[in-house]
Amino acid sequence: MSLDKVGSFVEEAEVVALTQNLIRIPSVYRPGVPGGNEEKVALFVVDYLKEMGLTVHYEEVVPGRPNVIAIYDSGKPGKTLLFEGHTDVVTEGDLDSWSYDPFGGTIENGRIYGRGACDTKNNLAAAICAVKAIQRSELPFTGKIILCIPCDEESMMIGIKDFIRRGWADGVDGAIICEPEENQICITQKGAMRAILRVYGKMAHGAMPLTGINPNTRMARAIVALDELERQEKERLGCHPMLGYPSITPTILQAPVKGDAQINVVPDQCMTTLDIRTVPGQDHAVLRQQMEDILVALSKDDDHFHAELEIIEERPWTETDINDPIVRAVAESYKAITGKDPIYNGVPGATDGTFLHLAGVPIITTGAGDRHVPHHADEYVDIAELVETTKLYARAALVFLNE
Repeated sequence: MSLDKVGSFVEEAEVVALTQNLIRIPSVYRPGVPGGNEEKVALFVVDYLKEMGLTVHYEEVVPGRPNVIAIYDSGKPGKTLLFEGHTDVVTEGDLDSWSYDPFGGTIENGRIYGRGACDTKNNLAAAICAVKAIQRSELPFTGKIILCIPCDEESMMIGIKDFIRRGWADGVDGAIICEPEENQICITQKGAMRAILRVYGKMAHGAMPLTGINPNTRMARAIVALDELERQEKERLGCHPMLGYPSITPTILQAPVKGDAQINVVPDQCMTTLDIRTVPGQDHAVLRQQMEDILVALSKDDDHFHAELEIIEERPWTETDINDPIVRAVAESYKAITGKDPIYNGVPGATDGTFLHLAGVPIITTGAGDRHVPHHADEYVDIAELVETTKLYARAALVFLNE
C-alpha cells in the first residue's frame, strides 16, 4: 500500500470531536485556584492514549502540572520521531469580548471556536489522530513515534525542560512541533530573552523633587537608549526573510515597585520588563553586554543613576537545514497531499522546540490555524485545514521513519 493511502484512514469526525473535548477541559494555569492547571486535560489524554493501546507515561513536573508521554513502537529497529503539542492554554480574558463560549468547542461555518482551538489543542488532536490513522492503515514502518504532551509551554516551559531532563529526548532523530502555522513549514524561530530592568531612586515630596532621586526620568533615558540599540540591530541585520526584525520591547512599567503609588510622591524604584526577540546573527551574550554598557554609560553621565539588569529566561534562535530528513519528510508530504509546493517560514516567537533544538533534536514547526489568531478572543481553527494537518502528520511520520 502506498504511503499516500494513510490519509484515507484519517477520520474528520474523530479529530473534530477530540479537539472539541480538549477545548472543553479548561487548562489555563491559575496559581492558587483549585483545578487551575493542566491536570484534568492530561488525565483525559492519558485515558484516550491507553485506549489506543499505546505505552503511556504520566509524569508530574510540579503538583497538578503533568507531562504525558506516549509511545507507538513498530517493534523494529529504526529512527525515533517525536510529535510535541502542549496542553496548557492562555487565559480567556474578558468574556464580554467573546462571541462564543471559550471552553465550548462550538462549531460554526466550518470552524471550531474556543481557547486552544488554534493554539494548540487542535494540533495535539491532529498528532494523536495521525497516530490512529497509522495504526488503522497497518502500513509498515520502523522505529517508533513518541507523543510528547507537556505542560507550561505558554510560560517558562517547565514541561519540556523536565521532559529533556528525564532523558526522553535522548536518541530522538527529528521532531514536529505542533503549533498553528497554517501548515507552513517553519524551519527557523526567533530567540527570546526575558529581562527585568530596575532603576533605583530616593523617595521625596513631589513638590520638592530635588530632595530625592527620581527613578522614572532615569528609566526613561534607559528605555530611549534601548530603543536606539534596537534600531542599530535592525540596521545591522536587516529584515530576516522568515523572521522579520529583532526587537527589544519594554512591556510592564511600574513605579513604585512596592507600596501604593501617589501623585505627589517621587517613588524609590522603577521597574520595567523587557521582551527581547532575537534572530540569526545575534549573540545573546553580546546583546546582554551591550545593554549592560548602556547602563554604565548612563551612570557616567549621572552620579545618581543606579540600575540593575536581570536576565530571567533565555531561549536562543533556532535554524534547521532545509535538507534535514525531518524537513524533507514534511515538505514531500505536504506536496503529495495538497498538490502545492510547500511554503517555508519562521516562527515569530519561541516554542517548546527551542529546548529540543538545544538538546540536539532537529525540529520543524507546523500545524493548523491562522498564525495571527492565537491568544485572541474567538480563537478558531478551520476544520478543513485541521484535517489536512492530520494527514500531513501521518504521512510525514511514515516517510521519515521509513527513509
